[in-house]
Amino acid sequence: MQRVLITGITGFAGSHLAEYLLTMPDIELYGIRRWRSRTEFIDHISNNIKTLECDLRDQTSVTNIIREIKPDKIFHLAAQSFVPTSWHAPGESLTTNIIGNLNIFEAVRHLNINPWTQVACSSEEYGMVYPDELPIKETNPLRPLSPYAVSKVGQDFLSYQYYMSYKLNVVRTRGFNHTGPRRGEVFVSSDFAKQIVEIEMGKREPVIYVGNLEAIRDFTDVRDMVRGYWLALEKGMPGEVYNICSGKGYKIREILEILLSMSDKKVEVRVDETRLRPSDVPVLIGDYTKFRQQTGWEPTIPFKKTMEDLLNYWREKLAGR
Repeated sequence: MQRVLITGITGFAGSHLAEYLLTMPDIELYGIRRWRSRTEFIDHISNNIKTLECDLRDQTSVTNIIREIKPDKIFHLAAQSFVPTSWHAPGESLTTNIIGNLNIFEAVRHLNINPWTQVACSSEEYGMVYPDELPIKETNPLRPLSPYAVSKVGQDFLSYQYYMSYKLNVVRTRGFNHTGPRRGEVFVSSDFAKQIVEIEMGKREPVIYVGNLEAIRDFTDVRDMVRGYWLALEKGMPGEVYNICSGKGYKIREILEILLSMSDKKVEVRVDETRLRPSDVPVLIGDYTKFRQQTGWEPTIPFKKTMEDLLNYWREKLAGR
């Protein structure tokens, strides 16, 4: 039996990864969560997971948990992951993301174990990307444009340093935008989907509030993304970094149009100034050639199917089903 630990198991990607791993034989699955974490995303599989309370910012808490579990694999997904929040609480973003990562590495090092560890980094690290640099390869310079992005650069480089210094089996993945059922409503595609469903149900006026619709992002279905996380540890090389993405960019405006095409409601679109960021990354389109060549991974779920599933998730959720 492989003992597998997911940090952030109660979250969006963590819950999908847990579902995916539970389809495999010979895996004993563990998850850590904060005491105040909501568990609704994993309630349906809770009997098959051992969840433990842990504060990743507390070294003693992390060490005690890892000593108890002695994992063979760690998927480190827990983070302050919402870019706008990092503008309002930059210190929390830096502490949660970088110190939490550091505490895991220090725990396994002092316990003299060396589990394979995937660190979920982010395409936001690339930040300001110039037109002649598209699609973005792993070798592209990192020019972060938000405190969140800086925190992810810290995780990324810390992971590389611990591999080089202590030969920890760490694989870094730079995930581009990913979405799908259960995506938090603060994220753009899910926010649009929820607003549309509320209009369908008569819970709000037929107006969609938006931020910057001109930004271009590379979206992958979360179910493809977590399959990539697994392959990163099954076939990836320690110390390496891999983009996981679709290789196709969508304007945020296009995402809204796709979602609206799946509803019969006519709406007005209004810009909400509070949704605009102090600085925004204009274009993020990735190149996953390196990851495909190493692991064989390819995205399989069409983007329109992802959007349809997201819209239906909100229809079911808001209907109380």
